[in-house]
Amino acid sequence: MGSVKKEIVVEATVEDVWAIIGDFDQGPIRMAPGFVTECRLDGPGVRVATFVNGTVLRERLIALDEVQRRFVYSIVGDSVTPKHNNASMQVFPHDSGSRFVWIHDVLPDELAVAFGASMDQGLEVFKRTVEGAITADS
Repeated sequence: MGSVKKEIVVEATVEDVWAIIGDFDQGPIRMAPGFVTECRLDGPGVRVATFVNGTVLRERLIALDEVQRRFVYSIVGDSVTPKHNNASMQVFPHDSGSRFVWIHDVLPDELAVAFGASMDQGLEVFKRTVEGAITADS
């Protein structure tokens, strides 16, 4: 199984970061505006996210743990349908900010490269967006 783990440090509180990540309905747009162009609910525990490159992902909510600030989901269809997919996002306190950890396990293995590149792009936008909002509020 292909596995990708990405971590970044964000100069924002864990509460601010979790408020975005833990928002199942609009989290992807709030996380990476412009990179994610649309997000809508499609039945209980399912959302559909559209990306700037035209990729559409149907994602099922697996777990949302407010105490551990951990979100788990699986891609279940649309323009990418892996044989297996499981992903988690979690935020931890780190110095004066937060450490954001995003893990994606996928079959077939070859999809890990594409998922990793997409995660890198999304994290760049996420960091700029969150830190920019904090700066603008100061």
